[in-house]
Amino acid sequence: MLKKQCIAMLLAGGQGSRLGILTANMAKPAIPYGGKYRIIDFPLSNCANSGIDVVGVLTQYQPLELNAYIGSGSPWDLDLAHGGVYVLPPYVKGKQGEWYSGTANAIYQNVAFIEQFQPEYVLILSGDHIYKMDYNAMLQYHIRNDADVTIAVREVPWEEAPRFGIMNTGADNVIEEFEEKPAKPRNNKASMGVYMFTWEKLRKYLAEDAQRPNSSNDFGKNIIPAAVENAKSIAYPFLNSLGEPAYWRDVGSLYSYWKANIELCDIEPELNLYERDWPIWTYQAQSPPAKFAFDDDTRRGQAIDSLVAGGCIISGAKVKRSVIFFNTQIETGTYIRESVILPKVRVGRNCKLLRCIVDKGTVIPDNFQVGVDLEEDRKRFLVTDEGIVLVTPGMMNQRLHYERD
Repeated sequence: MLKKQCIAMLLAGGQGSRLGILTANMAKPAIPYGGKYRIIDFPLSNCANSGIDVVGVLTQYQPLELNAYIGSGSPWDLDLAHGGVYVLPPYVKGKQGEWYSGTANAIYQNVAFIEQFQPEYVLILSGDHIYKMDYNAMLQYHIRNDADVTIAVREVPWEEAPRFGIMNTGADNVIEEFEEKPAKPRNNKASMGVYMFTWEKLRKYLAEDAQRPNSSNDFGKNIIPAAVENAKSIAYPFLNSLGEPAYWRDVGSLYSYWKANIELCDIEPELNLYERDWPIWTYQAQSPPAKFAFDDDTRRGQAIDSLVAGGCIISGAKVKRSVIFFNTQIETGTYIRESVILPKVRVGRNCKLLRCIVDKGTVIPDNFQVGVDLEEDRKRFLVTDEGIVLVTPGMMNQRLHYERD
């Protein structure tokens, strides 16, 4: 293999249990987002746009759909002769195999993969965050500061800080202390789960951690605290062009997933998917253009402040501030507002869907209502504390036929 200055290892084996039924049959990074994307498109596109052309994707939980989606890596221009994207599931070594017991253990089990590229630096990424980031700029920052580990940080609202690993920093952004989900944080600089390591140091920490019988083999709980205590650790503030905290979302709950999608309907969304200088690449479903049918006063197909993907037919229905994923059909007289409709959904006539998530392949019958009476919805569907209703084929007593998009 050709020597690479920096390669990326993308942790994509998470279950995302707080997303409930949405992740029952797929890993969290494979969850659809924004009408045509999947969450993993963001770190993969960031790698491609940053010039990092070796990406190891570590999978474990429900990997089938994610593995098929990544394929050869061609949607992200990562199907290279000397590099590209590599799917790295747990495998048998010697006479036995073992699952990845933690994020650090997943990297440790793939040291041989990393070594074949002889990298000077290794970028550790999470596959379930939504953001645009130039990893090469972070690499250059790491080199200029002669750091052993550089951790991307973003200021979060103080009330949310206890949910994150918090970095207490001194002069020149040197990390003096790392607190994992502190009850009373001393600052709001949260780790984004994006780590740039000098490979020699990371290899040492991984080997030492593997020898500790009581270790959780986790970056946040074990590797990062050890690095902060024993090595030069630098915080990399994730800022936009105005010097403000840049867009980054951890869609760890149904509400945050719904909100991250609906935010795209803003007139000027904070995450701009239309920027040509930093495109988000994805596998393109082969679908015809979206179609809006009928133009009568009482029967007009229309979508206002919404995203509508290819293959959709809005037939005499009204859609407002919603995200409609590809190959969805919505019939006459139906009204949909502030909802996320995943691929291949069929919505019948005269329905009303408010503030809901409708899972892939669900069929909504004529004259059906969701989000109008939450007490009634709770008898059949999942309703979050914020009043977002999740509807799935199983909840409608329907069987979903899985097929590649």
